[in-house]
Amino acid sequence: MINAFSPLGFHFDKENTDVSFFVQLRTWLNSLPQSSLVLLIDEYDTPLTAHLGSPEKFSAVRAELEKFYAVLKNADGCLRFFFMTGITKFSHTSIFSEFNNLNDISLNSKYSTILGLTEEEIVRYFDPHLKRAEELLHLNRKELLEELRKNYDGFCFDRNAQAHVYCPWSVLSFLQSPEEGFLNYWYESGGRPAVLKGYLASHRIENPFEFDEDKQVRLTDLQAARGYETIGLDALLTQAGYLTIKSVRPNVTATIGYPNREVELSIAQLYADELLQGKFIDPMGAPMLSDLLGTGTLESIVRRFNDGIHQIDYKNFPITNEAACRACIQLFLMGSALIPEVEKHTSLGRSDLEVAVGSRRWVFEFKFAHSQAEVAALLEEGEKQIISRRYGEGVDRRELHRAVLVFNGASRHFEAYREVKQ
Repeated sequence: MINAFSPLGFHFDKENTDVSFFVQLRTWLNSLPQSSLVLLIDEYDTPLTAHLGSPEKFSAVRAELEKFYAVLKNADGCLRFFFMTGITKFSHTSIFSEFNNLNDISLNSKYSTILGLTEEEIVRYFDPHLKRAEELLHLNRKELLEELRKNYDGFCFDRNAQAHVYCPWSVLSFLQSPEEGFLNYWYESGGRPAVLKGYLASHRIENPFEFDEDKQVRLTDLQAARGYETIGLDALLTQAGYLTIKSVRPNVTATIGYPNREVELSIAQLYADELLQGKFIDPMGAPMLSDLLGTGTLESIVRRFNDGIHQIDYKNFPITNEAACRACIQLFLMGSALIPEVEKHTSLGRSDLEVAVGSRRWVFEFKFAHSQAEVAALLEEGEKQIISRRYGEGVDRRELHRAVLVFNGASRHFEAYREVKQ
């Protein structure tokens, strides 16, 4: 704070121990002319979220912030404009108990595009860079914009769900080096903020296998402040930018989900880490899962799946049905930066999971057996299903591999598997 205000004329007298820093700051602010100071505070909650794992330090920081905002409230006559950003809305911290005339614009439709780039802005201001990307990636403008939308668009800060924006950092990073392709810039550039790390240190993700399901919440829940001890994961993920508003119903219920592929891959990494508790799906010195899918046998792939499953705490994360099997493998794949397609629809049905790696395309059909006695019949059933519904056929020119995997709930691993050759 001293460094921020000193260039403007504030002098903190350290020798005067009878007058605290905040009293000296208040005296100086009150000496300024009316409406003469513009104050910008970025990520106001960083000092708090840095100490989520330490209640004593959190309380100490909270007490200091409370004093600071009380000073601002007392001297608000000198403020011409005050703007503050942050990830979380903390309540029960008392830091704004005095400074209570703030205007929250988080979901205000008038400001819905202030924190990102619209597609119109990208096309208007970055045309030379888009042309360069088209040449390097051999895409036309329509194809390029479609890939940009899939990877970096979709953030909605509009309670009416009308406007959406692209992540500026990701778009600019891509345009700087388009020859690298559509990389995940979100996770490495702060997509796992301290507040989320702190939350996960003291909370458990209740069901990682539901990570890709859209959720229904009240808009008021997204806007309401919460205590850091009680904030729900969905609200936190929305405030942190992992989830966003997809649509709003007339009864003011919002559907929230991942804004784009980049964020979905990031959250999959997070959930995979939570499932494996710091262990890795790819052991040191062994081929990566992506390499196995690209060149390995079905046996080696299933063995790797089982190795990962054996590292999961079954008490906290039990696999009790076919959907959980699929979600578990989906998390493993996405945690390895692959992009699987789940329940891909065809004219005859929908496959459980498909993933393209290099020159191959894998189609997996999962079956869940409650006991060993069910395994053989489910294996046959899965094979007939793949053949009759023609899963994966005609999708692209990659070498097609289709397989049935039967998970035995009693022994907790994929008991049987078969590659379908027809």
